[in-house]
Amino acid sequence: MTRIAVLTGDLVASGRQTAALIDRAMGALRGAADGIAGWHPPPRDARFTRFRGDGWQIALHHPRFSLRAAVVLQASLVALGLESRISIGIGPAENLGTADLADAAGMAFELSGKGLDEIGDAWRLAIAGETVLEQDRMIADLLGERMGRWTAAQAEAAALHLSSPSRVMTLHEIGTVLGISPQAVNDRLRGAGGPAIASVLRRWEADKGRQDPAP
Repeated sequence: MTRIAVLTGDLVASGRQTAALIDRAMGALRGAADGIAGWHPPPRDARFTRFRGDGWQIALHHPRFSLRAAVVLQASLVALGLESRISIGIGPAENLGTADLADAAGMAFELSGKGLDEIGDAWRLAIAGETVLEQDRMIADLLGERMGRWTAAQAEAAALHLSSPSRVMTLHEIGTVLGISPQAVNDRLRGAGGPAIASVLRRWEADKGRQDPAP
């Protein structure tokens, strides 16, 4: 069986949001998932699946990208003034479903779903799996806490800054996308802790890459 990472999430306080905003959030998550799929070799498909209105799930063939994916997905929501609880499960997958992940099966899916059920109200990110260490859970805790303090403007910049594991966009490039100056981008990234988060993710991916299948 293939070892993958499954990210399962649901929107925080979705009952206080309009249906239009929830639909917009799901569109943002789908767009982010499409970008994340590009981190993998073909066939590139994270199989974004929406559940029960405010729930969602994606699958990654290379688990080393799972924390970065969680950060980018959360950033896409914070930019809209929303948040999601996110649970990462790493383990074997028996199948990835037919049309989407609704009928997928395997330990990775079980761990991800169980982790989401166990996330407390004050937490936003959890990780579990056969190769997950206590230090990995501590990193997830710190990332979740840091993202919880982002402003929408900081999240927009962070989403672009962290949008690829292989190339970092320049301040000028991010500024062009957002319509702001490179200095303003720098200010947003510093406020978001972007450079430190990028450094942590690069080192984590290099370490976990030894356990991933070859790209």
